[in-house]
Amino acid sequence: MPSKKVLKYFDATACRETREELRLAVSIVEESRVAIDCGCGAGSDIAYLRKQGFLVHAFDIEEESILRCESRFKDDEDVLLSLASFSSYNYPDASLIVADSSLFFCPEHEFSEVWCKITSAQLPKGVFVGSFLGPEDTMASAHYDKESYWPEVLVLSEEKVKGLFHNYKIISFTEHRMSGTASDGDPHQWHIFSVVAKKESSAVSRLTSTNGEAG
Repeated sequence: MPSKKVLKYFDATACRETREELRLAVSIVEESRVAIDCGCGAGSDIAYLRKQGFLVHAFDIEEESILRCESRFKDDEDVLLSLASFSSYNYPDASLIVADSSLFFCPEHEFSEVWCKITSAQLPKGVFVGSFLGPEDTMASAHYDKESYWPEVLVLSEEKVKGLFHNYKIISFTEHRMSGTASDGDPHQWHIFSVVAKKESSAVSRLTSTNGEAG
């Protein structure tokens, strides 16, 4: 069962405004309109992508997410949902891969393999849009109560994030630093790197660290 914080997050983001980065990413897709939504949550990005004519494959590790999306898109045959983790999901070929506020929760020891799966599924000239958790975010703090939200978080430096995209042309890279209140009402300091990038070749991207670990 998801935590109360996860449920509140789903409630708060079900009909959120589409982010500028996703609009940009959609505008530069050249290939067939097939998207993967990694960590689809309550389905706000799925809804936008369907309006833009995409066939959408979507997955989430939370059963509550899939149940909500099954109800929301029950009459739409072009929304294909899976209950899966980043590492267990079978990634189809896609011209657009979306991973907004979801790779934060990919276990660090699985990230290298997961990233290879994501980039292998990305068609040549395909577009990636997503975000990565920076080291100064509240969730990256040793004092953050991970048990009340999610037990593992993946934290990457700006250098590591940019290093992931050496087989891509980075279209947009934004570092977000904001203070405010999270969906659960708790104070939060956000530190997030948002990326829109277009794949330049069919080669599989790799982590740039010598030992292949994220950090």
